[in-house]
Amino acid sequence: MYVGFGYDVHRFKKGRNLVLGGVKIKSLKGLDGHSDADVLIHALMDALLGAAGLNDIGHFFPNTDSKYKNISSISLLEIVYKELKKKKFCINNVDITVVAEVPKIYPFVDEMKKNISKAIKLKKERIGIKATTNEKMGFLGCGEGMVAMAIASIDGNKEAYQ
Repeated sequence: MYVGFGYDVHRFKKGRNLVLGGVKIKSLKGLDGHSDADVLIHALMDALLGAAGLNDIGHFFPNTDSKYKNISSISLLEIVYKELKKKKFCINNVDITVVAEVPKIYPFVDEMKKNISKAIKLKKERIGIKATTNEKMGFLGCGEGMVAMAIASIDGNKEAYQ
């Protein structure tokens, strides 16, 4: 079994859609980034890639490449899943925490799990998504941005072991 950890942070920006877990959430501000800036999915992708011993999302999807401009991060997650399958890895479970003062994500968690489940072929029961605030401390507490952290557990076939 292999375990990977992912972390991502984006600042808020007016005039952008807020997308988390592939779900558009009504908000006055979205997250700033080259793609749709889905901080939750970005952290998850890095956790999966790290567990497999692969490079991070910046390597696979550089923000200097125009083909990734405003792309759905769920589409990128599907590519990450294919990379893991090529290496004969199987995803056991994932767990993601979002840190932000707003918005409250609980009403959207089930839809986020459905999107992730479809993208990485993992049962919804094996996907954890939760949120917390930063207790009004620091840049997160001031509502300047959002952080997501993820952990992923994967298994590989005998070829993956030395």
